[in-house]
Amino acid sequence: MKKDLLTELDGLVSERRNPASDRLDELSTLDLVGLMNREDAGVAAAVSAALPEIAAAVDRIAAAFRSGGRLIYIGAGTSGRLGVLDASECPPTFGTDPGLVVGLIAGGDRALRTSLEGAEDDEAAAVADLDRLALGPRDVVVGLAVSGRTPYVVAALRHARGLGAATVAVACNPGGPVAEQADIAIVAEVGPEVLTGSTRLKSGTAQKMILNMLTTASMTRIGKVYGNLMVDLRATNDKLKARAARIVMQATGCDAGAAARALAAADQEVKTAIFIELTGLDPVAARAELAQANGVLRTALDARKRP
Repeated sequence: MKKDLLTELDGLVSERRNPASDRLDELSTLDLVGLMNREDAGVAAAVSAALPEIAAAVDRIAAAFRSGGRLIYIGAGTSGRLGVLDASECPPTFGTDPGLVVGLIAGGDRALRTSLEGAEDDEAAAVADLDRLALGPRDVVVGLAVSGRTPYVVAALRHARGLGAATVAVACNPGGPVAEQADIAIVAEVGPEVLTGSTRLKSGTAQKMILNMLTTASMTRIGKVYGNLMVDLRATNDKLKARAARIVMQATGCDAGAAARALAAADQEVKTAIFIELTGLDPVAARAELAQANGVLRTALDARKRP
C-alpha cells in the first residue's frame, strides 16, 4: 500500500470512524438498525446544502437534451451501479431513447453484479469507454465518486472536458480531483458511515437522491412531465397500461372509457391522448400541434388559448 494513499484516505470524511457507531457489534439488533436510521435522517439535509449546484446541473442537462446532447453517468463500484440504475429507468418513465441517458461503470456490465474494485484505478478504460460513445460538446458527463478522487472518474471528466463536453462531479467529500475537473461540483457531506468506509450506506443514499433530482427535474424542464404526471410513460405491461389510463383520466377529468378511446386513437401515446381528449383534435392534428410546441403539453395547450 502506498503511504501517500494511506494519508489521502485519512483525510476523507467518508473514511473516518463514526463515534456514534464505535460499539456497533455490541448493540442489540433493534438498537443497531435504530442507529442506522438516525444516521440516515441527516442525508436529506446534506443533499439540501447542495441544491444550488444540483439546480445548475439540471439546467445544463436540460439544455443539452434540447440541443441533441446526452447525459452520461460514469462511476465505479456502488457509484457506477447507481448511475446505471438511474439511466436504465429513464426510458420506461419518460419515454426516452435508451441512448439519451447512459450509465457507464468501471469494469463494464460484469461489474454490476460482480465486485471488480480494481477497475476504479483504470484511467485508460475511462477514456476508451467514453470514446465508444463518440462523446461530443453537446453532451454532459456526470462523474460519480464518493471519495472525490476515483482515478477512473477523474480521467473520464478530464477527457470529457478536453472534448468540450460539460462536466459535473457528484461526491461526498469536499475538494478533490473530480471537483477540479468539473464545471459544476455537487458535494453532499453526509459524514462518516456507520460501518467505517462502507460508502454504499449514507453516501450511496445521497447519490441516489441527487441522481433522482438530475433526471426527474431535467425531464420536467423538457416537457416530459405535465403537472406531476408522467405524460411520456411507456405502457409496456399491464400495470403501466392501467397507469397510462389513470394519467389520462387525472389530466383531463375524463372517465375510464374515454381514456381508453383516447389512448387507442393515439396509439397508446399518453401525452397525445391527453391532448386529443382536451382539444377534440384528431391524432394527426394533435401530434402536429404538440410538435410545434416542442413536445411540451402545457405549451401546446397555452398556445390554443391565445387569440
